[in-house]
Amino acid sequence: MTTTLRARLLPATLAGAAVALTLTAPPASAQATGALIAEVYGGGGNSGAALTSDFVELATAGPDVDLSGWSVQYLPASPGAATRWQVTPLTGTLRQNSRYLVAQAKGNGGTVALPAADATGTIAMAAGGGTVALVRTTEALTCKTTSECDADGRITDLVGYGPAVVSETSPAAATGNTTSAARATLTDTGDNSADFTVGEPSPVNSKGETPGGPGEPGVPATIARIQGTTRLSPLDGQRVTGVTGVVTAIRGFGGARGFWLTDPVGDGDPRTSEGLFVFTGSTTPAVRTGDAVTVAGTVKEYYPDNPATSNFQSLTELTGAQWTVASSGNPLPAPVVVGPDTLPARLAPQVGGSIEKLPLEPAVYSLDFWEAHESQVVQVADVRVVGRSSDQYKELYVTTKPEQNPTARGGTAYLGYDRPNTGVLKVESLIPFGERPFPVADTGDMLAGVTAGPVEYDSFGGYTLFATTLGNVVDNGPHKETTRAQRGGELAVATYNVENLAATDEQAKFEALATGIVDHLASPDIVTLEEIQDNNGAAAEGDGIVAADATLRRFTDVIAAKGGPRYEWRQIDPQDMTDGGEPGGNIRVGFLFNPARVSFVDRPGGTATTPVQVRSERGRPALSVSPGRVDPANAAWRNSRKPLAGEFRFRGRPVFVVANHFASKGGDQPTHGRYQPPTRGSEVQRLEQARVLRTFVDQLLAADRGANVVVAGDLNDFPFSPTLGTLTEGGALRSLIDTLPERERYTYVFEGNSQVLDHTLVSHAPRGVDYDVVHINAEFAVQASDHDPQVVRFRPSAGNAVADAVNDVLDWLERLFGAPA
Repeated sequence: MTTTLRARLLPATLAGAAVALTLTAPPASAQATGALIAEVYGGGGNSGAALTSDFVELATAGPDVDLSGWSVQYLPASPGAATRWQVTPLTGTLRQNSRYLVAQAKGNGGTVALPAADATGTIAMAAGGGTVALVRTTEALTCKTTSECDADGRITDLVGYGPAVVSETSPAAATGNTTSAARATLTDTGDNSADFTVGEPSPVNSKGETPGGPGEPGVPATIARIQGTTRLSPLDGQRVTGVTGVVTAIRGFGGARGFWLTDPVGDGDPRTSEGLFVFTGSTTPAVRTGDAVTVAGTVKEYYPDNPATSNFQSLTELTGAQWTVASSGNPLPAPVVVGPDTLPARLAPQVGGSIEKLPLEPAVYSLDFWEAHESQVVQVADVRVVGRSSDQYKELYVTTKPEQNPTARGGTAYLGYDRPNTGVLKVESLIPFGERPFPVADTGDMLAGVTAGPVEYDSFGGYTLFATTLGNVVDNGPHKETTRAQRGGELAVATYNVENLAATDEQAKFEALATGIVDHLASPDIVTLEEIQDNNGAAAEGDGIVAADATLRRFTDVIAAKGGPRYEWRQIDPQDMTDGGEPGGNIRVGFLFNPARVSFVDRPGGTATTPVQVRSERGRPALSVSPGRVDPANAAWRNSRKPLAGEFRFRGRPVFVVANHFASKGGDQPTHGRYQPPTRGSEVQRLEQARVLRTFVDQLLAADRGANVVVAGDLNDFPFSPTLGTLTEGGALRSLIDTLPERERYTYVFEGNSQVLDHTLVSHAPRGVDYDVVHINAEFAVQASDHDPQVVRFRPSAGNAVADAVNDVLDWLERLFGAPA
């Protein structure tokens, strides 16, 4: 989540401010606190950097430390035989609950100077990596390995970052020209990667001064003036003073701590928010809800990534803040109550570019409404859950507009680019987990009672209510579905994305997926599988292991143990690291089939690079290799899964099945982002993939327009997309999702929107087509995969009108009297 990108250390005690450091108790394994390296930054003066100088910041939560005779030393990430530790001597005292700033080399770039340093050196630290040591001597160290440095008792603390060869256990993540590595709490677990996080540089000196700190007079401002009437503050980058408000909520955990305040009077303009977030980095702010405060700080538009290239909206906040508490126990400003009719039905102005500088119209656009109330407390009540709770991220999605595109099972259906679900809202919790665990909720449940808290934009999910008051989940009972079994004359073909299934996965995942196949899908005759990984999964990248026989053998064994068929499988191993997906996993598509009901026509010769061709045998189409990949060398499949075609026989009738997993949507601009309408850049590749696949299907139908063709899998696109339009153009293939009522069209739930990514398309030859999406995963907090499977049952055409008519009669009799003994 975005909080992992926001780990910035700000002053624990600021000059002239009523602020105190709240310390987190160290784990049992943590070393005793003392003088520590709190932050390191080597990008000063580099391209894109705001700060002009590198720095090292020290801190202590224990007694004062006399630094006389001590030093800060630096070793490059890849020291050679002649490389020496570089030394900066220290003087003075490191005070308890304070900071000590060591300025290092100044670069040619940047525009913001460090605050007055407590010590100054000339070391040009690398932006990406290196090792910094706090040493009880000014004599240069000689150690150049971790074990050697561990044995040197003069080293008080040491941090390696990036590709450092010397570190405590493992180095912190690499930094850059605009990021530093900062200690999350003033404890030392002995593992740099655990203790340090990467975020925006936040140098603080012993006086509590920050860049643009107390020495700068600042501009008197109200919250409304800071927020302004557009998404970007008119005071962005300026220091402001005299900002008053009442503290409404506190974020006291994680790497992005701070507090929200609201002006209880306001300016009366519906376009200007009366709320503001004050960011205090990894320091828990010493305020309480109900405190009336006066704050000074620097206005910043925070983006979770590079502001110049970000697709996301920003959060207006104050950084480097100082504040005084005027009084406590004040009544909280009234929340903004949001009901079914509050939010506009239109999402945002569709201007073909950024909406950040447009005047807000909160009565016209829903994104403008939320922005006009950014950081204010919002209240909803008795709202339906439309996106399951996530144990990993402690979040769920609700809808404030229950009549907006409801699904048959309580979700909210995404039915078109021009039909946005403006009522969807993400909910996270500010309540510590120890006080109240995050609720477990499925799509369709109710979050009953009042849920309230400040709202701000999150790049993962859009506008988010951070709940200080959280309703209770009422189980509305959406249950996992079960489809009917196929009749004797019906062929059942299912498709299932099994989400990175590898032989190394826990048994519980195999059990859950197998239960889906046997109990919920009623043991289909053929299953196209997506996201089958190689035998060691993502354990290692580029290790040359591409076989998936252990994965498929384990899966089919578990299916059989649960009473399902003894499935056989067919697939083709990809080339290592060429098909995208989880790095090292080598995901691919494949087939399971029940040999007691259907036979596979094996034609040898299919390899990762061999293209399958359509040829004629006795006037009927046949595949040159089976299984075979569809045009695998085509640029459309670059770093993506290649379709797999297989030739089957059911009761003597040929059936051609193509398993697919098109390129992902990664990199598309979000629907809630700063650009409207959003650009769907990933669509270009899927459109090319659809054209290649359609060419292959057309070749089959050219050889026999009565061919039984099934195209199935995770196409990663919507029914109304150009991708599906290409596959169905001219009616050669029918998209079966379109045969369902709109309320039932979904296979996946993303950011509270029930949508279609998985598809089954058939040619016109199959008769008596019966199609079902079986909802067993996407809506549920506990799931085996993030996709729902689907199944189509049909009678393959024999290519002969008389034979087909006879089979129609037999099928009718079977339906009427049951299958013959």
